[in-house]
Amino acid sequence: MSNKLLNIITSVAQIRNPLKLSSGKIINEYDLKYETYGNLNKEKNNAVLVCHALSGNHHAAGFYENDKKPGWWDNMIGPGKPIDTNKLYVVCLNNLGGCHGSTGPTSKNPDTNKIYGSSFPIITVRDWVESQKKLMDYLEIKNWRFIVGGSLGGMQAFQWTIQYPMLVKNCIVIAAAPKLTAQNIAFNEVARQAIMKDPNWHDGNYIEKGVVPAQGLALARMLGHITYLSDESMGEKFGRDLKESKLNFNYDVEFQIESYLRYQGEKFVTGFDANTYLLMTKSLDYFDPIKDFGDSLNDLFKSVNSKYLIISFTSDWRFPPKRSRELVKILLDNEKNVSYAEISSEGGHDAFLMSNKDYFHIMKAFIDEANNGI
Repeated sequence: MSNKLLNIITSVAQIRNPLKLSSGKIINEYDLKYETYGNLNKEKNNAVLVCHALSGNHHAAGFYENDKKPGWWDNMIGPGKPIDTNKLYVVCLNNLGGCHGSTGPTSKNPDTNKIYGSSFPIITVRDWVESQKKLMDYLEIKNWRFIVGGSLGGMQAFQWTIQYPMLVKNCIVIAAAPKLTAQNIAFNEVARQAIMKDPNWHDGNYIEKGVVPAQGLALARMLGHITYLSDESMGEKFGRDLKESKLNFNYDVEFQIESYLRYQGEKFVTGFDANTYLLMTKSLDYFDPIKDFGDSLNDLFKSVNSKYLIISFTSDWRFPPKRSRELVKILLDNEKNVSYAEISSEGGHDAFLMSNKDYFHIMKAFIDEANNGI
């Protein structure tokens, strides 16, 4: 898909209004890098916010010059695709705290003129929604016709509907959960420890030292990647295939799955920041809007007019279907308009990024129905 057909525009919004975070800390100014696809109509009522997951960024679709691969959700966004840019104006940003152009741990702190590093404050999903609202105002968008996200992105989409219930017409939550289980928090803690035990960690101030905690970050990615795949998908793709024709009786790479995981870890290190990885995993751990809003949640739901589509995948063991059904129950208990689809797939948690005929059909049907009148 060419940039011309998608009308890709990459920009940076300079937000100069202080943002008070859930931690009580304040970020006085920050930049948000974002990308848009399609065109905002005269009524400004065809805007879609796409929220990215842990390792995502603003580049959701299309190709940059010299790109070998398109944006991370190119199969979903574009002319004639489920999120149809012939009708919709799509916005995707690199979240605050990210490492792809928005202010984050790799940025300079304007108060000290030094790299933030580990001093960059922890950002919650609630904080992300506040910063995304600032971008919405910056773009002069009156409301979101859709907010869509998978995994951590789905959590942001759900958070929007209770934080700004009057601003979201339709919400699509894919492969997500109302909060993390103890097992999920445990996976994130092991990943963080792998990074922080790296000899090049330097208390998170490794950039000043001119090094990167590459071994720890690669291990964290390898662990995460295992949880994103299903046993079926790994078995089908790799099985017990050897890298060479025979066993070598050593501790080097012998199985194809070992080679694949090492490659994924090493590749990740070249394009992601360790402090950002820690921040993103903490945001996941802290997400618990039911607890955060407490007794006021029922009152908040009274003003929610969003229509919801909740999607899960049968082989996703990181956020299994029963977690999505918990979200559906919360919405039904509050008499909200919700549709639920459980898609048969062997793709594991990453299925939300993969092509699947049933998945795309359900997405397109929900979006097309809500698009009547545009």
